[in-house]
Parts: sequence; C-alpha cells; structure tokens
Amino acid sequence: RDITERKKAEERLAYLAQYDTLTGLPNRNLFRDRLVQAMARAKRNEQMMALLFLDLDRFKEINDTLGHDTGDLFLKAVADRLKGCLHSIDTIARPGGDEFTIILEGIDHIDGVTTAAQKLLNAFSAPFVLVEKEVFTTPSIGITLFPLDVDDLDTLLKTADIAMYQAKHQGGNSYQFFSAEMYSHSTHRLGMETQLRRALEREEFVLHYQPQVDIKTGRIIGIEALLRWRNHELGLIPPAQFIPIAEETGLIVPIGEWVLKTACAQNRTLQDAGFVPMRVAVNLSARQLRQKTLMETIARILGETGLDPRYLDIEITESMIMHRTENTIVTLDQLQAMGIEISIDDFGTGYSSLSYLKRFPVHRLKIDQSFVRDISIDLDDAAIVTAIIAMANSLKLKVIAEGVETKEQLAFLASLHCDAYQGHYFSPAVAPDALETMLTRVPRPS
Repeated sequence: RDITERKKAEERLAYLAQYDTLTGLPNRNLFRDRLVQAMARAKRNEQMMALLFLDLDRFKEINDTLGHDTGDLFLKAVADRLKGCLHSIDTIARPGGDEFTIILEGIDHIDGVTTAAQKLLNAFSAPFVLVEKEVFTTPSIGITLFPLDVDDLDTLLKTADIAMYQAKHQGGNSYQFFSAEMYSHSTHRLGMETQLRRALEREEFVLHYQPQVDIKTGRIIGIEALLRWRNHELGLIPPAQFIPIAEETGLIVPIGEWVLKTACAQNRTLQDAGFVPMRVAVNLSARQLRQKTLMETIARILGETGLDPRYLDIEITESMIMHRTENTIVTLDQLQAMGIEISIDDFGTGYSSLSYLKRFPVHRLKIDQSFVRDISIDLDDAAIVTAIIAMANSLKLKVIAEGVETKEQLAFLASLHCDAYQGHYFSPAVAPDALETMLTRVPRPS
C-alpha cells in the first residue's frame, strides 16, 4: 500500500510539473518542450510552424464582476472551446492567467495560419454560459512564424507576445502577425516605460494650466491642470504617448496622485497670493476612479494643501461613468458630499446616455473639441453642439466648450448661450508663473 501511494504521489507531482491543474492543458514547462520539438520537426520537414499567443480581452472585468470562482469556470470553458478549433497535431497550453499559447504545425502556406486564427476568433462569437449568466469576451491573438520571422525559441516567444499586444492595442478581437516594425515600436515603448517609472523621483513632471473663460464677461473663472513630461533623455514627450503606457502599467495612479496634489497646492498658492479664488480642474483616470482608497487620498490631499473642496473640479470621461455604473454613482456622490464639483470631459464622444446622465451628480459638461473645430462651417457639428447646450440647460448643467481657436467659433457659442470656453483663442496651457502674470493682466481677446 505504501509503495502504491508513493507511486500515485510521484505521478501527481509529475502531472503538476507539466499540466495546468485548472484546465488540464500543458503548462509553461511542457509547452516549451513541445515548442522545441515542433521547431525541430519544422526544420526537418522544411515546413513552417506558427506560434500564437492568445489573451482574453477585459478578463479582469469578468473576474471583478462575477468573482474568481466564476472566472475559473470561464477559463475552463475557454480552454474547451479552443481545443475544438485545433487539429490533433497542434498544441494548446495555458502558461498562466488568461493567456493561452498555441502551436500550429505542418504549415505549407501562410493562408492556413490566417484561416486558423479566424476560426479562433469566430469561436468567441457565441456567449459562454456561466452560473446561468451569459458572458461575452473576445481574444487578442499575436502570431509569429518559424523560421520565417525568427529561428530561436526565446525570440519566437517574444515576437508572438509583441504581436499579441499590438492586436490588443488596436482594440482587441483581432489577430496580428509579427513584423519588424512591431519590434522597433516595442523596444521604444519599453524604453519609455523604464523612463516613466523614474519620472516622479527625478521630478520630470510639470503642470501647465489652461484658463477657462466666462463667455459673457471674458473673465477667467477656472483653470485646467494639464500634465507635461520633460524627460532628461527623450525631451518633451506628448501626453498621448505616455498616458496610455501609464494607464496600462498602473503608473497612472501615483502620477495621478502627484497631479492632484500639485494642482491643489498651486491653486492654494494663487489664493494666498491674493488672486480671486477659482476652481482647478483635474482629470481623473479610470484606474484612479476604481481605487478603493480614492476618497481617502483626495481628503488627505485637500487637508495637506489647505484647498477648500469647492475649488477642486474633478473631470471624468463619458466612458468612465458608464463603466460599473452603480459603483461610479457611489463614488461621485461621495465627491459631491465633500463639496467637490464634477465635470464630464470630452462630452459627445462616448455613450451619451441621457437616462444615465440624469442619475449622476454632475455640475458641467465639456463639449469635445472635435465638435467645436468646425462648428462655424459644419452643419452637423453645429447641430450637435446646439443639442448638447440645450440639453445641459434643461438639466441645469453648465457647459464649457473645448478647443476654441477663432472669433467665429466663440461668436457661435455665445449665440447659443454657452457658459464658458477654453482654447488657444484665449490662451494655450501655460506654466504656473506665466499663469500668475496672465491673472494679473487678465487679457481678453478682441
């Protein structure tokens, strides 16, 4: 009996060393062995072999919403569905998390890989039924070819991973073949991420401020804090290049906290210098909005800087308020209870659900600059802006138009009784010292 139990234990340990206990698929170790063998067969038979990295889009939301037990059931269901898409000579493995790796062998033409990848995408068109609930998801698939792209194992794994992230960056639910351009882009992005992780300690971030102007009086009534990054090696980096990286890596949370604290401190400094108190608007990221400690962080910052909450304006986007609606309402209600005002940024570019909008404690809407740009010459843009302002008035919300650059745009907005605007027609975003000079002169466009 002891020998039998020892043998079963050894067999169990051998299984655990090679297979994923959740899905029964080969794990990372066995997958690498299979990949080495597949590469050898491809060389010997003078054929191509394809390596696919498949990552589930928005799996974290499923885990967070339905719980980890349901998430595990979901991964098992995905594994079963993927196995039904492959031939007996192919290998599918689960290295971990929500990522699956696939080896396609015996390939004579790239069209066979394309067909297989499309079949994998199609497998996700039907819902997964879990605990009497239908769950939909999509995959992002990266593909690299051996020996066409690379001919060593580690680089093969790296290129498939790069291609998968390219598919994910393009919105998911797609497949991407690896290319040399992807490798160059990935290397540049990795370098930027490394620099970004050091930016706070190196004090490379600065805030610039763009005035928000009352259309009737021409008076500056608020300022929006905009983040700028001056890297010692890379120079001035546009926010569009580093903000997405900060979001993906989670660095947006400490960076966002720095922005909030700095904006509040600099606004209080303006007040202490004798300037008329005004709101400072700070953009909140989706990750920050989901932080359980958000209220404590904001309360601490207001206490440390001495800024009255009524002079802080939190800006969030439409898509953010529509995600996990009930939790978002609770958060916004707490912000309002603190005396903080809330604006919806880039309004008109998201869901624009009026039934939801009336439930949120929102103080103002900011019309996205894409609608303002051609407002004086494009009838569609003019109609959209007119409708937004009319709706806001009926809901007793203030309206700020973004991206105003011409006298004609401003005149049109004034005719619609828009409350305020910001844009280069009055001033671009400026450094704090330039803002003080501007507030002293209070210049107005003619």
